[in-house]
Amino acid sequence: MSEQTLSNLLKEDRRFEPPTDLAADANLKEEAYARAAEDREAFWAEQAERLDWTQKWDQVLDWSNPPFAQWYVGGKLNAAYNCVDRHVEAGRGDKVAIHWVGEPVDDKRSITYAELQAEVSQAANTLTELGVGTGDRVAIYMPMIPEAVVTMLACARIGAPHTVVFGGFSSDALASRLVDCGAKVVVTADGGYRRGAPSALKPAVDEARAKAAERDGHTVEKVLVVQRTGGEVAWDDDVDVWWHESVAKASPEHQWEAFDAEHPLYVMYTSGTTGKPKGILHTTGGYLTGCAYTHWAVFDLKPETDVYWCTADIGWVTGHSYIVYGPLANGATQVLYEGTPDAPEKGRWWQIIEEYGVTIFYTAPTAIRSFMKQGREIPDARDLSSLRVLGSVGEPINPEAYVWYREVVGGGRTPVVDTWWQTETGSIMISPLPGVTHGKPGSAMIPIPGVSADVVTEEGESVPNGSGGYLVLTEPWPSMLRTIWGDDQRYKDTYWSRYAQQGWYFAGDGAKKDDDGDLWVLGRVDDVMNVSGHRLSTTEIESALVSHPKVAEAAVVGAQDPDTGQAVCAFVILRDEFIAEADDAGEGSDIVEELRNHVRKEIGAIAKPRQIMIVPELPKTRSGKIMRRLLRDVAEHREVGDVTTLADSTVMDLISGRLTSGKGADD
Repeated sequence: MSEQTLSNLLKEDRRFEPPTDLAADANLKEEAYARAAEDREAFWAEQAERLDWTQKWDQVLDWSNPPFAQWYVGGKLNAAYNCVDRHVEAGRGDKVAIHWVGEPVDDKRSITYAELQAEVSQAANTLTELGVGTGDRVAIYMPMIPEAVVTMLACARIGAPHTVVFGGFSSDALASRLVDCGAKVVVTADGGYRRGAPSALKPAVDEARAKAAERDGHTVEKVLVVQRTGGEVAWDDDVDVWWHESVAKASPEHQWEAFDAEHPLYVMYTSGTTGKPKGILHTTGGYLTGCAYTHWAVFDLKPETDVYWCTADIGWVTGHSYIVYGPLANGATQVLYEGTPDAPEKGRWWQIIEEYGVTIFYTAPTAIRSFMKQGREIPDARDLSSLRVLGSVGEPINPEAYVWYREVVGGGRTPVVDTWWQTETGSIMISPLPGVTHGKPGSAMIPIPGVSADVVTEEGESVPNGSGGYLVLTEPWPSMLRTIWGDDQRYKDTYWSRYAQQGWYFAGDGAKKDDDGDLWVLGRVDDVMNVSGHRLSTTEIESALVSHPKVAEAAVVGAQDPDTGQAVCAFVILRDEFIAEADDAGEGSDIVEELRNHVRKEIGAIAKPRQIMIVPELPKTRSGKIMRRLLRDVAEHREVGDVTTLADSTVMDLISGRLTSGKGADD
């Protein structure tokens, strides 16, 4: 990747200053950058003091055998104690830890830290009775209910690493994870609610357990089942145990144990290019330090007064770091919601914010764009004035979505923290600080204090401002992954081989530095197109399309082209009020030409799409990421590949059907 690799296409001149009152009382001030740069290890030692340690560490960082880091060497602590018990011991047992909201209206409960302590202790006692000991793995396959959080903390309490598998994954995906980590027990529910209807979970566990045994000879010994929907489930008395007949009747007293800072906390699986999922291993002391520090700093958390809400599922790393471990370690009060944003009504999220007085809200750009599509009338109908910090996570946020989020949801006064991090990094790496940084729509800005990052060429040279390249982390950090479960070589090859000589971490994202030196994450370098020798980022062309007032969402792919090598092909979802216009246009040619010219005006002729297809929906994974691989199949007229990881596998049929009918396609 040369200096010209990622052309600096879009220019963004809008700036938003931090609110004066927030800046005056911000948790982290400007001086933290210099302090962290002057002595990184002293800075990270200071952040670790947020936690309670039963034994202080002897060494902050051991980096003698890169890329295998050890943080807080010799230190001992318990993650569950830090997330629950210490708040109770400090006299805050009556403080609400979780306001849980089920999808069915009026299905809700508020759980104090004292109540959470009792439930975690009961679950820890039950897991021990089921034969789970220190080091044994427990798989969790559950809806967004409090018992999921309780189970994670109970595992941490007894030193049993957990692996949480998103409740939408198939039995095959679950089986492969059970086998890879050698799970001894699975905790699940009969089902959960999704868009107003119960959705079964236990049948997938039964199938996965059978597949693991048949194909790989792995035995899951016990399955602990929460009764959530009351649906009929198959039952095996030798294996299956009801939560309400075991955990609910167990002793609420449990003596936690301190574990080494490097004791495995959890394994989280991400998709691998080889087809075999990668089990990302996070350990206890460094991970918990990273989560607690970043949650406090990036969101300017005031635990006495804030009500925090992260909309992620606990099946993803965002749910681990910014629902379970970060907020609870900080003694926060938070909202946990079971359902989707549009059930039973489109404005459900805004109703929850209004009801609970949410002050900090953390969600994904894909959700924000779906709200833009619906129109601002829905959030405008609710009182969102309690909000003081907004966050974005999961993928780069395009400038128009950022501005809509800030203006419509944030009332034009609320800072947006656009956060970049990964499953592998464990916690936020690059983000504005809401009391320090001017908001710049679309930019993640600079690394947070304590983190070192750069954008470099193929050869490892730092690119100048105005250029793009590979995004690397140049120094180890406490919440970093320690390895890939059971595969140290794959860990080295995947993350450390490209810049092995420099000892830098690289996980596949491209970025640019703008003229101010601020960072713009451009998504995976796999999504860079080569058009007539110009290397273009799909992210920037998508942002240009979404800046058009008729467009709600866009996905761009490069398709093979005999003249230019690759050509820009775009798939566009229109805002609701303009859908009829595209239908009335027959093939949609007028609006398509309007959008092509808009991209030319915003970026330049080189980026003008060869083809724009107006579609009703985009293929997304269950975490909201667009699967461009499938769109490339469509653009290049190939048979569409595997759709099993899509949130809705019928989306590709909708797209293909629309193109077959001639609507929305243009050459």
